[in-house]
Amino acid sequence: MNAATATGIELRGISKNYDGRHVLGPIDLTIEHGGVTALIGPNGAGKSTMLTIIGRLLDADSGRVTVGGLDVRHTKSKELAKVVSILKQENHFMARLTVQQLVTFGRFPHSAGRLTETDQRAIHAAIAFLDLAGMEDRFIDELSGGQRQRAFVAMVLAQDTDYVLLDEPLTGLDMRHAVGMMGQVRAAADALGKTVVLVIHDVNFAAAYADRIIALAEGRVVASGTPEEIITPEVLERVFETPVEVVEHHGKRVAIYYRHPEA
Repeated sequence: MNAATATGIELRGISKNYDGRHVLGPIDLTIEHGGVTALIGPNGAGKSTMLTIIGRLLDADSGRVTVGGLDVRHTKSKELAKVVSILKQENHFMARLTVQQLVTFGRFPHSAGRLTETDQRAIHAAIAFLDLAGMEDRFIDELSGGQRQRAFVAMVLAQDTDYVLLDEPLTGLDMRHAVGMMGQVRAAADALGKTVVLVIHDVNFAAAYADRIIALAEGRVVASGTPEEIITPEVLERVFETPVEVVEHHGKRVAIYYRHPEA
């Protein structure tokens, strides 16, 4: 790891408007290198907007973003794609792609379509890491929702970047597959040394698996810190505007917000 990759993600003065409507910012934020950082907040808080600006899928109206020391707006696409990869919330795919073909797309920044042995090793490693071995020749539309989501994450991991951005990777997953996905996200940070930033709706998954949590509301950062600092009634009620009780379970904080005694 060189000095540049260890600098983390920096957002300075970032803001964004859609059709005259203010949706984000100004944001001044540092996301440390390493581990898992979860972005939480209500719908429309600006979580996905912020993530896609970091990944340069969307331009900010003002401000500057750096990832691993690289200015996102001005770095050449080929170079940036070797440092940061992103899984969008909605993936439009060709149904007749196989798992192998989909994951191979993750190597394009390195191979430009001419696969080397290094590319092949990265593809196979990503498929194995996401427990997709034996499914390489299956078409994407033949997979279950959980398998399909794992295939897209495998494509992102095959890109082999230090920074991995995941926009709602648990969408459409049942309880078992959501737990499995978060375990693999955690392993990508711990075993592969990735810096993972993900948008997530379930605050209890954030509490259980993230090292840091950033809470947004109305386009602004409301709070940022460890799960112990963020998963509190005071912070969560301010962010989500609903009553929340927090309890300890096996050393992790759990937010209870489904039904209150007076309801």
